[in-house]
Amino acid sequence: MKILIIGLIVTVFTSSQSIAHDGNHETDSVKTDTTMVGAQSHGSDPTHNDDHEMAVKGSKVEAGLEDFPTLHPLIVHFAIVLIIVAAGMQLVNLWLLKPELAWITGAILLAGVLAAWLASKNFHPHTHGLTAQAQAVLDQHDKWADWTINSGLIALVLQVTNLFVFKGKRWAAGMVALVLLVSSYSVSRAGHYGSQLVHIEGVGPQGKFLEMDH
Repeated sequence: MKILIIGLIVTVFTSSQSIAHDGNHETDSVKTDTTMVGAQSHGSDPTHNDDHEMAVKGSKVEAGLEDFPTLHPLIVHFAIVLIIVAAGMQLVNLWLLKPELAWITGAILLAGVLAAWLASKNFHPHTHGLTAQAQAVLDQHDKWADWTINSGLIALVLQVTNLFVFKGKRWAAGMVALVLLVSSYSVSRAGHYGSQLVHIEGVGPQGKFLEMDH
């Protein structure tokens, strides 16, 4: 009787261990398959990334000046920054009245006006096939660009006069600052319409609506 009971216990224990082993084996198989799939999937990504990196390295990442349809955007940003900086420095110098700061402001203004002139005249691209809306925006852009150049030239003449004739008088520096504020506002408006032309009207990117032979 004892032998029968012991035999039954051994049989049940063995069966349970076998079932448990089969279940673990199945789970291990699933894990192994999943791991293999993950490894294969993971193994394919580096190859794809390597191909992508090789393609990028083989291409021309940095464009040269000859690759741009027009150099206008590259030059006009100098005018925007320099004129606004000159206006800010002139306002500061209304309080300080430092001759050296006035000279620096004049030099920055000269560079800004020159950049605005080049962007508006020598490097202003000709357009064709514009919509009525785009043409209206372009007209506004050109109008404010002219205001920028004219007011910038006036401010430059006043600054030179202030340096050599009025010797840094506060009222003369105030006149320069006032005209420079007009020029700063004008260049910001020209920049606004220029951005609208590019990003909304689509004029310029990849040479669209531009006369490329100009």
